[in-house]
Amino acid sequence: MSSFRLIRSIRLATVAGAFLVTAACSQEATDQSQNADTQQAASTSNSQVLGLGVDLRNMDTSVRPQDDFYRYVNGGWDDRTEIPEDRSRWGSFDELRENAEQRVLDIINDFSRPGAAQTAEQQKIADVYQSFMDESAIASLGLQPLQADLQAIAALSDHDALLEFWAQAPGRGLAAPLGFGVSQDQRQSDSYITTLAQSGLGMPDRDYYLSDNARFAEIRELYRLHIAELLQLAGHEDAEGAAQRIIDAETRLAEAQWTRVQNRDRNATYNRMTPRELAEQVPGIDWLRYLNSTELPSIDALVVRQPTYLQALADMHRDISMQAWRDYHHYHLIRSAAPYLTEDFVQAHHDFFGRELSGLQAQRPRDRRAVDMVDRLLGFAVGRIYVERHFQQEAKDRMDDLVQNLLAQFEVAIDNLEWMSADTKVEAQAKLARLNTKIAYPDVWRDYECLQTAPDQLLQNIMNAGRCEFQRSIARLGQPVDREEWFMTPQTVNAYYSPTMNEIVFPAGILQPPFFNVEADEAVNYGAIGAVIGHEITHGFDDQGRRSDGEGNLRDWWAEQDEVQFRERAQRMIDQFDAYEPIEGMNIQGALALGENIADLGGLTVAFQAWQRSLQGEPAPVIGGFSGEQRFFLGYGQIWRTLYREEAMRRQLTTGPHSPGMYRVRGTLSNMPEFYEAFDVREGDGMYRAEDVRVKIW
Repeated sequence: MSSFRLIRSIRLATVAGAFLVTAACSQEATDQSQNADTQQAASTSNSQVLGLGVDLRNMDTSVRPQDDFYRYVNGGWDDRTEIPEDRSRWGSFDELRENAEQRVLDIINDFSRPGAAQTAEQQKIADVYQSFMDESAIASLGLQPLQADLQAIAALSDHDALLEFWAQAPGRGLAAPLGFGVSQDQRQSDSYITTLAQSGLGMPDRDYYLSDNARFAEIRELYRLHIAELLQLAGHEDAEGAAQRIIDAETRLAEAQWTRVQNRDRNATYNRMTPRELAEQVPGIDWLRYLNSTELPSIDALVVRQPTYLQALADMHRDISMQAWRDYHHYHLIRSAAPYLTEDFVQAHHDFFGRELSGLQAQRPRDRRAVDMVDRLLGFAVGRIYVERHFQQEAKDRMDDLVQNLLAQFEVAIDNLEWMSADTKVEAQAKLARLNTKIAYPDVWRDYECLQTAPDQLLQNIMNAGRCEFQRSIARLGQPVDREEWFMTPQTVNAYYSPTMNEIVFPAGILQPPFFNVEADEAVNYGAIGAVIGHEITHGFDDQGRRSDGEGNLRDWWAEQDEVQFRERAQRMIDQFDAYEPIEGMNIQGALALGENIADLGGLTVAFQAWQRSLQGEPAPVIGGFSGEQRFFLGYGQIWRTLYREEAMRRQLTTGPHSPGMYRVRGTLSNMPEFYEAFDVREGDGMYRAEDVRVKIW
């Protein structure tokens, strides 16, 4: 991890799938009657929106739902919405995150008032916020907080010293082309293990260095200019020459690194070795020297995620000059600190990483950036207060019911799979039975006693937080796995599945409209938050999640024929999404997005069945002119309303495992016969796929 980005691990861990009404249209309904129904729905008064759970003003009823369901549900919102200048995308997730930020800011302001009564944690929250807002103190300190690290980099005299520097970098929050950490052992999920992995690029992905796409070529030149500018601001004597040396070094790293698709393979990235075996298999680096230079206790075994990268790095380690390595580390230290330095550094960082890579037209207001920093450093301390003020127990109770209903329906779905053998079904049911659920907030709150803060020491606060998190991480070695740990704060608008924990987690932040509406009809809630629940459950059985058993251990529990059947269906999903071209010349990477797309389809399918189960044989009412089946799909469609800047879409297609929101609607629903029936989709309609190419897995 690069300097100061170690703090991100406070909230993050290896998880799979982070999500970020009276008469129905019958199957025999004509297109004309469907259009009449939608016109009737569009005239529904605002007083009905809450119960319906769908804001009809967001729709575009000039578009037939059979042709483009995303546009039908969200076209009105798309047309009237502008992406805020300080955002690279805007959608339902972003709206809720904005609201959560405002609530956190209100909490911080309460603690920051003169004379406000404060606990020790509340004082730390106020300190971090004030240190970010105190621009005079930041200017007065300048680069002083970085001097010890700058001197250590300048003193790197040979490649042996460089290797020791790499070993110490994680503990100091510094960048290195090799990263080590501590994580749950994927094959022994009741214990922790040390991991070694590729690292060290300044741009988001290896493709930014290697792609022959014309825009990526432009970005590479802009990156070189950015490096030179930042080094000039930091007083480097040869900023231009250093920039080229850094680009050359990072390009070599990129050439050796595994692709994101390769890194999704949990078997390929699990290579357990003893230190001696590592030294034998990857000669060229003194691994015993490296490991002995870390702060880790005695290491009996470690997991190497990308062995071929380590082999290439062994050659590069001594082949790249020490001057280039010093330049590389000098830049990455300044780069990581730049957002927290004076305005010239902040602006230089934003010009490249904000505007050129993400399309931002302006920086976020300083108080919002300060909120983000508080959330990164003290997220669970803030979250405890957030829950007390803004979360309703009723929502947690309702979520418990929804989760249990979906789990019960998933049992039925597994039993009904035509392609899965009986023995594999037994294993699948056993895994499902052991699935743990966490809703809204943790039972045990994280302790921030280690963190020392001051109201006028921003960089020092950040470095202290990184140091505390590193110490918390390595202290796990030799200890039982903490099954109570959360990897997202309660205020986070997202959800996740952890394969090694075999658990699904739904923070309080996502349990609000349009995802979950305690006032709305259950059809909409099952289509929205029910689909999210189903999505996370399905991650336990997607192309990678299925490789772990109910204990969270990586092992093969599939019959050979089941494996073949699954792969055939998964390949069909890959082919479908490969065909989508959101930007001219750039398609969705179906293989990279496979797990998320499987989870979308499987989750929505089971959520639909669970909603029908909840009716207990009674017909669903018609509300606002929509049948229950139609409201279910409206609930799903509206959670994916999203607009992207072109730069953000390019980055999403290159690095993101999730398909863009509109394709999560179009691609998923085009495979569901239940959607075809609800909206009378027929051959020739835009949402239609021939039956023999539709995907059905779960």
